[in-house]
Amino acid sequence: MHMAISRTPYRVSFFGGGTDYPTWFQRHGGSVLSMAVNKYCYVSGRHLPPFFGIRHRIVWSHIETVGSISEILHPAVRAGLGSEGFDDIEGVELHHQGDLPARSGIGSSSAFAVGLINVLRAMRGKTTAPHELALAAIDLEQNKLQEKVGCQDQVASAFGGLNVINFERDGSFAVAPVTLNDARRGEFEGRLMLFYTGSSRLSSDFAKKLVENLDANTTHLKRMQAMVPEALGLLHDGDLDAFGYLLHESWTLKRQLTSGISTTTIDQTYEAARSAGALGGKLLGAGGTGFMVFIVPPERQSSVRQALSHLINVPIQVDFSGSTIIYKKDD
Repeated sequence: MHMAISRTPYRVSFFGGGTDYPTWFQRHGGSVLSMAVNKYCYVSGRHLPPFFGIRHRIVWSHIETVGSISEILHPAVRAGLGSEGFDDIEGVELHHQGDLPARSGIGSSSAFAVGLINVLRAMRGKTTAPHELALAAIDLEQNKLQEKVGCQDQVASAFGGLNVINFERDGSFAVAPVTLNDARRGEFEGRLMLFYTGSSRLSSDFAKKLVENLDANTTHLKRMQAMVPEALGLLHDGDLDAFGYLLHESWTLKRQLTSGISTTTIDQTYEAARSAGALGGKLLGAGGTGFMVFIVPPERQSSVRQALSHLINVPIQVDFSGSTIIYKKDD
């Protein structure tokens, strides 16, 4: 009998979002530039001893005490336990905690899927490599839960780091870490400003609209995909201003993909940040609300912070650990 705790990073995606949906990359290939950040989702799991008059206890924004897995309300937990071969013979207790709010565009549902699979396997004494972990989480979200989600978030959370992730037509993916020296990376991290705009939403609603519009948006998505190698070149050259301007161009395209990606509030926030000195930025995730990231030269950051003083500013850096088992106890 094992107890384990997994720690899985959320992610900030910069370029190529939308091209990580199977309906797109199976025809055109896909490519994204994203980074895992040092804010985490924690999942602790253990076998629940038989003394409590219940079989399973699941603690998230609800506390569920149930007699069988089929009664569990949390869809990912119910499906995850089933796909990992857990049954009602042995009780399970799972707790979920997060550094950032769910459904806010930072890849929280995929981070949870990755962390859940990692912890369930660790409870059985198994270690899972990042590639396998990402594939299992993609399978859980897309096939078991039938969610309209892409494939980049699971990969970013499983691997950690600042990466270009390429998706092939055959469904396979490859992770190419962006190698920057410490000074250059520090400079890049120093220009990132992340703000929380509030109220959460289910990204699959927006993603569904996006997927339905892929054909109509072919030109935009091809341009957005072409920005990935361009942005990579700018990072290597240290031209961080141009990286910011390119992000602005990408957001201008992205908000045209489907109605509801942006809102009046988001547009006003974006304009306020730009007027105060942000070079470019975007709303993270599929759209509507949540976290916004901006590229801001150091000397303009206090004025951007002032312009967006009604929002929460969250400092971030690259996480290089990926999904990790930070505690394990064999009973």
